[in-house]
Parts: sequence; structure tokens; C-alpha cells
Amino acid sequence: MAQAATINVGSQVRIVRVRDRIPADLVELLQSDPSGTVKGFRTVDGQGIGVVVDLAGGRTAWFFDDEIAPA
Repeated sequence: MAQAATINVGSQVRIVRVRDRIPADLVELLQSDPSGTVKGFRTVDGQGIGVVVDLAGGRTAWFFDDEIAPA
């Protein structure tokens, strides 16, 4: 959660890893452009914080805070 505390809505971020399985089209999108803009936050499994990111092509996805880095 420490990293999410330093990232604000509107921050530019880069997706650096993905822990869970994701659809093939999202894998392709992240391979071509792993950057995005933070849209918001969400509670994940009752105690963690997820970061909602607007990606290229109008796609939105959420990531754990250890899956992103400031761009």
C-alpha cells in the first residue's frame, strides 16, 4: 500500500507486472503500451488497495499497487 499512497488520481503510471491471469487482449495491449492514467482506487479482498487505470484505446483495468510504477 505504500506505493498507492504516493500515486494520485491523474498520475501517469506504467504497468510493470501482473499477478493474476488476464484476458489475451489485455496482455497484447499492455505489451504494446504499458502506460496509463490513474482513474481511482478500489478496495481489494477486504484489506488491499487496487488502482484503477485508464489504458490506451479507452480500456480501463485495475491493478494491485505493486504491479504499477510512476511513469
